[in-house]
Amino acid sequence: MMKSVLLAAALLGVLSTAALGDDRYVSRPPVVLSPDLAAPWIMQLNGGNVRPVVYQRPVAYQRPVVVQQPRGLFAPRAVRRAPAAQPASAATSGIPVIRSQLQPQFLPQIVDYQTKEAPGNIVIDTNNRFLYLVMTDGKARRYGVGVGKPGFEWAGVQKVSRKAEWPNWTPPSDMISREAAKGRYLPARMDGGPENPLGARAMYLGSTLYRIHGTNAPWTIGVAVSSGCIRLRNEDIVDLYERVKVGARVVVM
Repeated sequence: MMKSVLLAAALLGVLSTAALGDDRYVSRPPVVLSPDLAAPWIMQLNGGNVRPVVYQRPVAYQRPVVVQQPRGLFAPRAVRRAPAAQPASAATSGIPVIRSQLQPQFLPQIVDYQTKEAPGNIVIDTNNRFLYLVMTDGKARRYGVGVGKPGFEWAGVQKVSRKAEWPNWTPPSDMISREAAKGRYLPARMDGGPENPLGARAMYLGSTLYRIHGTNAPWTIGVAVSSGCIRLRNEDIVDLYERVKVGARVVVM
């Protein structure tokens, strides 16, 4: 009798263990989510044959530019800079293009030039941004210039009334008022020097407020940006200044 009871207990234990083992294989596996929260949920209900989906997002990334900057006696330090922004097109921004480098045609050069003006006189072609110092034998020394902006153009004949090296600058009252309305306040007077907008030399035209002068903004050569004066690079006005005499005729057209 005792043997029968023990045999029945052992048989019950074996059957119970087998049932638990079978339950591991017939029960549903847990729900598995995609590692990317933006991906759809995946339910693995068929024995693990379906893998979670991972969507890779495109990432716009530009490596920063590493620039070595000297630090005197110390070791160079790497500086990270963001990529430079591309300049907006002048056609869409409405801002006139000011050249950062002087174009070759605006560099001083000897050219063929037919004119009735006597050697030593000056002819200024404002449309093409050229100043011609008339020479002999149908030649002229040509310089690139900056001219008056729209509304400040002028044409006529004057004479060089005086010359000055590193001239002082006294802005006209109407210019001071005009710039003040834009939020820019000009000094009543500025001594000559590298920061002076008249540059290294100036040649005054008759009794007018107009001058042929240098500039501390050489990138404006070839552009219509002035209030009517004719500007040259400082190195060019120094060269022209030495070649032109007081009393020379100046034709602006």
